[in-house]
Amino acid sequence: MAENLLDIRNLKKTYGALVVTDDVSLGVRPGELHAIIGPNGAGKTTLIHQISGMLGSNSGQILFDGQDITRLPMHQRVRLGLARSFQITSVLPGFSALENVAMAVQARSGSSFRFFGNATREDGLNEQALECLSLVGLATRARVPAGLLSHGEKRQLELAIGLATKPKLLLLDEPLAGTGHDDSQRVVETLKRLKGQMTIVLIEHDMDAVFSLADRVSVLVYGRLIATDTPERIRANPEVRAAYLGEEEMV
Repeated sequence: MAENLLDIRNLKKTYGALVVTDDVSLGVRPGELHAIIGPNGAGKTTLIHQISGMLGSNSGQILFDGQDITRLPMHQRVRLGLARSFQITSVLPGFSALENVAMAVQARSGSSFRFFGNATREDGLNEQALECLSLVGLATRARVPAGLLSHGEKRQLELAIGLATKPKLLLLDEPLAGTGHDDSQRVVETLKRLKGQMTIVLIEHDMDAVFSLADRVSVLVYGRLIATDTPERIRANPEVRAAYLGEEEMV
């Protein structure tokens, strides 16, 4: 196996004269939780779009598990084990949490499940879906319609849907956005349980969450990567503090 599960080499995305990601090179190791932080407009979400296949790149290369995926469409990247939570599918509010995840399991396994069928008739799908819900702490909410879940629970459900694809690497773009304190804590605890079970790339503005979760942190500013290191060293890095962490009053 390659030293890095994900290798990004000199990746660039421009829109005319606007450079959004600028010669970004980054390696993500198997099993680590790697956070990408930076101020608004730094290019973080664009970079996730490029990795997931939602956006093409003007130049550079993306290697995943030793394979060049730079020009592969998103669905082929998902099949290889690279999944983006919150982009994989939309939560269907009229279906239960279990049914939402069961449909993602069906998409991966190709079982006889039908979109408008009764998910309770598919024991194999339900067992796998319930395992995913258990991993994110939603097992007791399995039969609740997704539309009745709290915002944080919907975030957890979207994560379970991502897990149902059995990813080698999961891309998370601001999973705590819009959550209150209690919901935020639940999502953080879920990520702590998942940490080490798979490789995770996390974009997040909540620095307390980032520094409590990440094995390594990369800092993106104006489309350029200025540092990659452990959370402790990133926190103490003068260039990072001047460019970003000073704004957040991290002391």
